[in-house]
Amino acid sequence: MLLRRLEKFFDGDASGGIVLMVAAFAAMLIANSSLFPFYDGVLGSYVAVTLSGSGVEKPLILWINDGMMAVFFLLVGLELKRELLEGKLKNPSDIVLPGMAAVGGMIVPALIYLAFNLSTPETVGGWAIPAATDIAFALGVLALVGDRVPSSLKVFLLTLAILDDLGAILIIAFFYTANLHLDYLFLAAIPLFLMFMLNRAGVHRIAPIILLGVVLWVLVLKSGVHATLAGVITAFFIPMKDKWGKSPLHALEHALSPYVFFLIVPIFAFANAGVVLTGVSASNFLNPLPIGIAGGLFAGKIIGVFGMTFLLVKLGVAKMPYGASWVHIFGVAALAGIGFTMSLFIGGLSFEDAYHMNEVRIGVLSGSILSALVGFTVLKFAPSVETAKPAVKDVGVTKPVVQEPAD
Repeated sequence: MLLRRLEKFFDGDASGGIVLMVAAFAAMLIANSSLFPFYDGVLGSYVAVTLSGSGVEKPLILWINDGMMAVFFLLVGLELKRELLEGKLKNPSDIVLPGMAAVGGMIVPALIYLAFNLSTPETVGGWAIPAATDIAFALGVLALVGDRVPSSLKVFLLTLAILDDLGAILIIAFFYTANLHLDYLFLAAIPLFLMFMLNRAGVHRIAPIILLGVVLWVLVLKSGVHATLAGVITAFFIPMKDKWGKSPLHALEHALSPYVFFLIVPIFAFANAGVVLTGVSASNFLNPLPIGIAGGLFAGKIIGVFGMTFLLVKLGVAKMPYGASWVHIFGVAALAGIGFTMSLFIGGLSFEDAYHMNEVRIGVLSGSILSALVGFTVLKFAPSVETAKPAVKDVGVTKPVVQEPAD
């Protein structure tokens, strides 16, 4: 009976978000207990992988953020490739609304952050922190609402979040690269070429590509470009179809998903969400850094996502998701403000000192929790699918077939 309940829990859409919340809450408890010195010491301890005295030596926290999260980005890359080739991103007309909503949901939060931090040079570099959406967390909260929202909203939010992740990847590549070493970038062309040849050959066994991806990760790390991008690049060389017609990409994505959502992302949350509340008062939440992040995530995402969607629908450029009302769109726009994983990740790239990182955690957690509560409440009490009034006329409009996104 217990095993059956556990299986049912882990198969649910909300399970990834729930595990993430538990990990973050555990980190906050430990960070404010007598265990904090042990917690901080373990994360700060150095781990080295060397060969003949040469290799990589980093604190454990950076092995988690640079190494384990490369696997997270590998899964993100696999999802992006699948959606581009055969999913929700295949037809340009299907991505106009969520795509532009994602753009609005990245620009407005960044502007709100800059409005609070433009006069403080030491924090202005964190402008991208509130621009990201946490897919697992947002979809988990949406799943908790149940069947009161149309399935098209899940597709809309998932597509928006995927494109949001793509935008975050580009931001990391272009704005968070320091001390560029071109010699390592030139060397990185070797595993790239070999992965390209294996992809063209339609190989069935992907172990050689994964091993080349590890080599690529090391070279990208040494080049100064953020190493997690190697995960995304490697994903795009995993064949969609092998020479026998099977899909190595689908197989790898299916195999990785449980490990990423129930192990890697929770470990990342546990290592990065430990907000130290000692000495923190209400006034600390109003400092430029945390208020900029929280305001960007909550108000910025609502204004950007809802505003862009409203504009495009009213101009006739795109149509509302089937069965959705403006109340539903507002609720989903609020859920887009849950920026937990990616926001903490970009925060770690923006600031290295403990003081600013603690403020980042305060801003990300407060903004994400507020967004989750408002989004859940709005969607929970919104008119159900059967009673929701259509936002646009249905004359001559055929009900589209909404394909449920893959787990």
